[in-house]
Amino acid sequence: MIEAQDATPRARAQSKRIAINAITTSDVFAALGEGWSDFKKAPFYGMFFGGIYALGGMLILSLFVFLGMPYVGYPLTMGFALIVPFVAAGTYEISRRIERGEPLSWNAIFAAVWNRSGKDLGWMALVTVFVLIIWVDFAIFLFLMFYGLHVPTVQELLTAVLTTQKGMLFAALGNAVGAAIALFVFSITAVSFPMLADRDVDFVTAMITSVRAVAANPGPMIFWAVLIGIGLGLSIVSLFFGLFVVLPIFGHATWHIYRKLIP
Repeated sequence: MIEAQDATPRARAQSKRIAINAITTSDVFAALGEGWSDFKKAPFYGMFFGGIYALGGMLILSLFVFLGMPYVGYPLTMGFALIVPFVAAGTYEISRRIERGEPLSWNAIFAAVWNRSGKDLGWMALVTVFVLIIWVDFAIFLFLMFYGLHVPTVQELLTAVLTTQKGMLFAALGNAVGAAIALFVFSITAVSFPMLADRDVDFVTAMITSVRAVAANPGPMIFWAVLIGIGLGLSIVSLFFGLFVVLPIFGHATWHIYRKLIP
């Protein structure tokens, strides 16, 4: 019981001892290039993790379209991006091994991620999934507030969003709230997942350090978040097939941004 009560103060003290470097948008582009380089060195490993995410998105969208609930399918598909840092955890380990010249194997990658992160990775995943659930609940509430119990078809909903004032307001409000939630998740996960894969820290320390890193470099980090959003958006438009390549590249790049931020 005492250990649980002391965990947060210890995490805060530890996070304050972790220095944060200043980066620029040039560093972001450099990290993206390094991510592409890592992907080319181990493409099949990266595409495996990208494929898991892509197939998950396909299944979710297909399920809600089949159930006639497109108003849930869209926000859930968008909110699905919130768990990208967790899905991409394997790519951080791949980049770490490439960086240190260590051999790559499936057993080594999965074992390393689990052994280094342990329960803390699970807690981080729980936090992101919880936020995803809140986002979907809000999306349903927002839909009911605008349209009540009437469930429009995909075509009707798209027409309303593009041609009616109520539909435009519904889309604008929903996307604005979604962007705010996404920014919050980005702040706590920007470097926390690669940090858990690299260092012996608890998940609270990792989240606090991630928020500090974003706060210390708002311009470059927001720019990085926008690039991620554009990449994931284009991948979703491609019916998720783009994620086979986009997710591992961004995952590898996230590792290199972490390296540039945390000395």
